[in-house]
Amino acid sequence: MPRNLYCWRCDLVLPMLDEDEWAQLEPLLANPIERIKSYREAHGVDLREAHEHAFDEALAFYNALTGFDETNANALWHHRLSDYGPPCTHCGKPLRTPRAKLCAACGRDRDPPLPP
Repeated sequence: MPRNLYCWRCDLVLPMLDEDEWAQLEPLLANPIERIKSYREAHGVDLREAHEHAFDEALAFYNALTGFDETNANALWHHRLSDYGPPCTHCGKPLRTPRAKLCAACGRDRDPPLPP
């Protein structure tokens, strides 16, 4: 089940996918050049339109899973829960990575620090 978490790239609290959900979504995002080429050939559209619609299936899947109407397929790449670290003990926002040594949002050191 998706968990709402602050995304520093989007500057919003959004549904983040766990590893099982990500395993279902990731194939719908894979091979972007091939997806765009295939969409273009199948629908006879220009490159801009093909790029705009080649990932509609991935966006629809994310929406069905989360109820959030994401419109940018590239944003889905960073809506994966395992990419983020634990919440900052000072401000509560998630650390940008699991190995982050400080909070990028408030500048505080990670507490407790990572083992060497």
